[in-house]
Amino acid sequence: MASCTAHYAGRYLDRHGLSRDGLTVRADFRMADDRPARVASLSMTVHAPSLPAERLTALRAVVSHCTVSNTLADAPDMRVHVRREPDSAETPQDVEHGRVDAG
Repeated sequence: MASCTAHYAGRYLDRHGLSRDGLTVRADFRMADDRPARVASLSMTVHAPSLPAERLTALRAVVSHCTVSNTLADAPDMRVHVRREPDSAETPQDVEHGRVDAG
């Protein structure tokens, strides 16, 4: 998440002719108290020293819609394939949203 945020922030600064010097992104998170184990909350702090105050809102809008943020907001279908051999013809076991499907 931090890498994606930094990438979008850097592109924004470049597009507006602003320096990337001192650009940092700090990511903080809190784990959920219950199961399954997962991150319950994320907080991103972007430090962009060259950014004029009047552009804060615009940069916030850009970085809040980075690819990873968009993906977390609208979770994709996810499959995990486990095989014994690379590119084998075996039927993989698929894990979808924490459920195992042997089919």
